[in-house]
Amino acid sequence: MLIAFFDIDGLVHHAYVPRGQTVNKELYKTVQQHLRDAVCRHRPEKWRSGNWILHHDNAPAHRALTTNEFLAKHNILSLPHPPYSFDLAPCDFFLFPQLKKTMKSRRFDYVEELEANATRQLRAITKSDYQRCFRPWQECWNKCIQVQGHYFDGDKTN
Repeated sequence: MLIAFFDIDGLVHHAYVPRGQTVNKELYKTVQQHLRDAVCRHRPEKWRSGNWILHHDNAPAHRALTTNEFLAKHNILSLPHPPYSFDLAPCDFFLFPQLKKTMKSRRFDYVEELEANATRQLRAITKSDYQRCFRPWQECWNKCIQVQGHYFDGDKTN
């Protein structure tokens, strides 16, 4: 399983969940620590200004008390994710489909081979691709705000 964090400028951090490991609050806290370090290294201007907000979905590990305590302790703002809003998760509508497109119909004999290929594909996504991802994401968020967080389907806002 791939966990990836990116912004309008590109990939910030990614990690592969070890085989047999469940993404639980302990693992996710470790991932958050690595993300924090990666933002500091790769986005120093955002790190210094505190001008970055974490958006993750409502997975149990993301909502865990230890996760929220870690984010609060380190002054990391988190954008709440409305329930049943898969179209608001850029990994689901942009990143993972992008990776699947390039890896479709390929067979990998070893997990390491798959991970190496996925990492190459992640790094091959251009800054302009990431920028194009965020336009529809912003439009979708605007719709979500208009309907006060209630479910909407496609272009329908009622």
